[in-house]
Amino acid sequence: MSRLAPTAARLTTGTTTLARRTAARLTTWVAAGRRPDLPGWRGRLGCWARLATLTLALFLLWRLISTAPNLLWLATTGWLATAWRAAKPTPEPAPATTPTEPRSEAVRALLLDLIGEASAVHLSTVLAHLQEHGQWEGRTVGDLRAHLEALGIRVQAKVKAPGSRSPKRGVRKADLTPAPPTAPVTSTAPPTAA
Repeated sequence: MSRLAPTAARLTTGTTTLARRTAARLTTWVAAGRRPDLPGWRGRLGCWARLATLTLALFLLWRLISTAPNLLWLATTGWLATAWRAAKPTPEPAPATTPTEPRSEAVRALLLDLIGEASAVHLSTVLAHLQEHGQWEGRTVGDLRAHLEALGIRVQAKVKAPGSRSPKRGVRKADLTPAPPTAPVTSTAPPTAA
């Protein structure tokens, strides 16, 4: 493999990304010319006008480059620099150094604390509590559900919690507390004399 292969791959990825973004923006701009309040061809007239403007701009750019071909060097340099930035590699997430078991126990303790004497708690209540304490800003109940399930905490679809009229997605206290240890099975047969 050549030493330039990573550079070429990054430029290729960036060029593809940049081309897609540009095409999407131009398509959106042309489509925004449509007027839904006008029926038939009159409503689409704005799209045609924007498409004609875009075509005229491309023609003028072609004429400019035909007149001064050295501008292609400037345009190519600008395109490559933008493509290089568009394909900036994202940093790899650091592996979790803390095991999930203590985190799971801490979350279970928080849920049990929120449940208190009740039998269950809604996920919306848990999310509101977390956000009041500066955590999970911008997250949804769906994000919380996925996080709890990833920690092995069972989430029920319909849970009736105190203070609410309708059942919602939540966690039951019975699913959080460990089952009592089972006593070993002993034989009830009388001992035999040796």
